[in-house]
Amino acid sequence: MTEPRKTANAGAAPVIPLFEFPQFDLPKFDLPKFDLPKFELPKFELPAELRAIAEQGIAQVKAAYERAKAAAEQATGVLEHSYAAASEGAAEYNRQVVDAARANANAGFDYAIALLAVKSPTDVVEVSTAHARERFQALAEQAKVLGALVQKLAAETAEPIQTGVTKAFQNAA
Repeated sequence: MTEPRKTANAGAAPVIPLFEFPQFDLPKFDLPKFDLPKFELPKFELPAELRAIAEQGIAQVKAAYERAKAAAEQATGVLEHSYAAASEGAAEYNRQVVDAARANANAGFDYAIALLAVKSPTDVVEVSTAHARERFQALAEQAKVLGALVQKLAAETAEPIQTGVTKAFQNAA
């Protein structure tokens, strides 16, 4: 066996190789060189009718590509407009939710202050009942406003997509 190699880190354990492979001089082989045969295609002239059909097909493909490209650009514009409407609607919805949360938090503080002023259990029941009635009415109104806003948002977002994309692809057809 051979002597262990010394490593740069003196504190580490020595590395002992399990197998050593002596260096061999391998013969160098050259691969044979082949030249590829050169084939020449025969030159022939297409008949004028076949050439006209090919050119007509190419023109039709170009026209179809242009229509598809225009339809895709129109559909992209519709989607961008719809996305802008959706983001504006979502921002309005978020403002309404924040306003509702603020109103509900203020009502909770008002309720807590009202409870501090009560002097009897009967007053607690009356204040709590009045507060609960007001909160249920307020929550119902908030839900109604938010529901109407969601319906408006859905209509403003989905309708342009439905009509615009359908129109764009009908024009492409």
